[in-house]
Amino acid sequence: MRRTLVIFHAHPDDEALLTAGTMAKTAAAGHRVVLVVATDGGLGLASEEFTHRGALGELRLAELDRSAAALGVSRVVHLGYADSGMGPELDPDPPGATRFMRADPREAAERLADVLREEHADVLMSYDPNGGYGHRDHVKVHEVGALAAQLADTPRVLQATVPRDLLVWAIRMAGKVYRFPADFDPTSFERSYSPRSAITHRIDVHRHIAAKRASMRAHASQSTADGGADRTLAAFLRIPRPLYDAVFGREWFVDPAHHGPVSKDIFAGLP
Repeated sequence: MRRTLVIFHAHPDDEALLTAGTMAKTAAAGHRVVLVVATDGGLGLASEEFTHRGALGELRLAELDRSAAALGVSRVVHLGYADSGMGPELDPDPPGATRFMRADPREAAERLADVLREEHADVLMSYDPNGGYGHRDHVKVHEVGALAAQLADTPRVLQATVPRDLLVWAIRMAGKVYRFPADFDPTSFERSYSPRSAITHRIDVHRHIAAKRASMRAHASQSTADGGADRTLAAFLRIPRPLYDAVFGREWFVDPAHHGPVSKDIFAGLP
């Protein structure tokens, strides 16, 4: 049976880290994959090489299209909101758009629910309640995604996450062979994502590592800071392949309605 998976992320490039392997695996199996982003990522950190042109959001949406093509995604949707950024104060809304954090949650959920209904989605992927590492747009994606699934009567919602103990170990091991950028705080992950005991779905994506790496590479604007220093995406891509495959060869999800052992199939048990 051909199924439909809808993935909801906050910004272009978010899909590359947590869900790209599952997206590629699902598409390769003949299912329909639809990628939805809430914002354009226009306040993302980027080097002057990219920001001097202006319209970073437009550039990042173009990068998203390249990532989606590498993963076999059938449709890409931008809900039309502007990036809320990570600063202590929320920037004014840009002309003709609303920052996602100022968006009415019900209105945003209705926009996403329209996509879910159009696609007859079997599964919606969003974030765990922490929003992964805590970005405010990610937390709101969790809230809006949960409401949209209720409005559209989507059968299953999977929260993309990582077992935090495994993540902390992997970063520690990577730090032995690679010097992370100065702005990379490995201790922040000790408070992020989900405990291992909460994981309900573990997906093996080793056969789709090439597509996942291509997805990461597509987001060039998010790889380098001013002065040529690597940012997180570039740092991950420099990890030696055996370690990279070990770190990124599986993806994890939480389904609060799931009962029983950890599943290896995101569609298992659906009507």
